[in-house]
Amino acid sequence: MRLNRILSTAGVASRRAADELIAQGRVEVNGRVVTTLGTQADPDRDDIRVDGRRLRAAPDRRYLLMYKPRGVVSTRSDPQRRTTVIDLLAQAGVGGYFYPVGRLDYDSEGLILLTNDGGFAERVSHPRHDLEREYEVVVEGVPDERDLDRLRRGIVIDGRRTRPAEVRPLRVHHTRRGDQSVLSIVLREGRNRQVRHMCDAIAHPVARLRRVRIGPIEAARLKPGQIRDLTPAELAAISAGAGPRAAIGAGASPRAAKDAGTGSGAAGRGPRASRPRSAPTGRRRPRRSRT
Repeated sequence: MRLNRILSTAGVASRRAADELIAQGRVEVNGRVVTTLGTQADPDRDDIRVDGRRLRAAPDRRYLLMYKPRGVVSTRSDPQRRTTVIDLLAQAGVGGYFYPVGRLDYDSEGLILLTNDGGFAERVSHPRHDLEREYEVVVEGVPDERDLDRLRRGIVIDGRRTRPAEVRPLRVHHTRRGDQSVLSIVLREGRNRQVRHMCDAIAHPVARLRRVRIGPIEAARLKPGQIRDLTPAELAAISAGAGPRAAIGAGASPRAAKDAGTGSGAAGRGPRASRPRSAPTGRRRPRRSRT
């Protein structure tokens, strides 16, 4: 097994971060410093150490859903000593080496995944996974249809156009400071402060931003600061890149959860195989007489 995967499975770091540890000469295998990426090792037989500490047996893998409040950083640590999502885990009595899957900026709130499974984190975070993320966004003013269409087609940010998005106006609030609109924006990519940059580009800056859905998982009944484990059905659906609003979660039946967890239900089935066509022989069938 690759050394970076062993470190990731043990909850030391993601595979990418594990590669950095190896390149820095901080990893030893059987008393020898390893700096070659792609090195193979056996976690059951080899003595593997990071910064001199022997690697422990891989912990049980956990997949957590957190409603991140505003004013919390979605990183493992913060040089400004602000509260992080890892601090919230510790306050909830969750120990071990966890890291967030993706990010949600300091001023935003809503759903974020955390796990000690590095392979899962990398698969879900990869752009080709095409995982939908839905945001409920309060913007200043009332964007017209032309503005909304610009958001749908894509906005150029830092020289690159954003991928097409789903944008729906939900409602308008009339306040003393002026009108504010609530939009639903669904993205399939996760660039830094993307929603805020997109709304700035149409001159309707964000007043408040909340992530309400990650893939098929919605924020129902989860309050700011609360944490829970993903259900087997949710884990199976998000791992398979299931479409939005799958019938899972607290409202799903035990049978549906079992099916999704074992791959025997709709979430576990792949696309229907097409019936193979016979290869052409080069001979035409004789026409039937119409008489």
